[in-house]
Amino acid sequence: MLPALVEMKILTKTAAPVPYLDLPLQMRSIRKEIDAAIARTLDNCTFCLGPEVAQFEKDFARFCGAEHCVGFNSGTSTLHVALLLLNIGPGDEVITTPYTFVATSWGISYVGAKPVYVDIEDATFNLDPSLVERAVTSRTRAILPVHLYGQPCELKPLLEICQKNNLPLVEDAAQAHGAKYHGKTVGVFGAMSCFSFYPGKNLGAYGEAGALVTNDAGLAGRARALRDHGSTRRYYHDEIGYNYRMEGIQGAVLGVKLKHLNEWTQQRRRVAQRYSELLAGTPLQLPHESDHLESAWHLYVIRHPLRDEIKKHLEANRIGCALHYPLPLHLQKCYGHLGHKAGDFPAAEKAARECLSLPIYPELTEEQIERIAAVIKQFFVR
Repeated sequence: MLPALVEMKILTKTAAPVPYLDLPLQMRSIRKEIDAAIARTLDNCTFCLGPEVAQFEKDFARFCGAEHCVGFNSGTSTLHVALLLLNIGPGDEVITTPYTFVATSWGISYVGAKPVYVDIEDATFNLDPSLVERAVTSRTRAILPVHLYGQPCELKPLLEICQKNNLPLVEDAAQAHGAKYHGKTVGVFGAMSCFSFYPGKNLGAYGEAGALVTNDAGLAGRARALRDHGSTRRYYHDEIGYNYRMEGIQGAVLGVKLKHLNEWTQQRRRVAQRYSELLAGTPLQLPHESDHLESAWHLYVIRHPLRDEIKKHLEANRIGCALHYPLPLHLQKCYGHLGHKAGDFPAAEKAARECLSLPIYPELTEEQIERIAAVIKQFFVR
């Protein structure tokens, strides 16, 4: 129980606002390091790829426990190239989740293949392995799960299905930098993995960036060529390629931020733990983290049928929050040609109606966490 005066202060609508994300606060804490890294890039005029990107690739591969990391201009581009590397194309199918950011399906669509959706687990928001095998057909060419919100999906049963059906697994780890499955960092379980460094990610660039991680030297080599106009030697192009190169400045920024990522992740775990403690006993469905998983806690997502009213209540109290995601992919207009309808994936649709993301970032203070929890509890006692 909070002392009455403290609780009154926390609940007042005149209290300082709590932003959903506070990137300026993080930037100020590392500003000198960032300025020095960007200055090196400017002094060297290495704006496309270059030594800062190359060093970051080495460091991030080591962080993931992988042999190779290839820097890209976005996580979306890595998903596209990952499926190109597997020679997936028109007429092929890729099994994936309907409940994630649309970029996961973009990679499938970009190569002309069909996303085949499988419903999610209610407790984790991740692909339900028990439903995957029945979706495998003669046209299936890969399984593409997502470690949603930073929570590792159940990889063991998915890998068993892949092995049984001779299928590659590609991890969408865009939200899961440093997350662990049975003590092993995600991103090294499948043929390759795709990371995003969008600014709001746990490891975010100051612009767009991404990376493809793999233990296969052949895949890494071809990925490097495809991101650079299909070229391994300047002005000689072995196949149709793309302008998917990481900018030098983004490599410099990510190199600085990677050094802080482990500490930032621990702070995210602190915030998540406090939310779970303070909100225990409320009518909310809270995130669940199994003993064999370590979430990166990119997002802390609560659930309730009155989600929209709770969101309005938080915003009225100047507390930021967000929806990840309000409409599943199978119901998006862009995928209307797949012929899905409401009710096809009930767990995903229910999650979309109930999900609400609370602020979670390393700099969030105990007072802010307590205020957010108190405002939520106030909603249920009105």
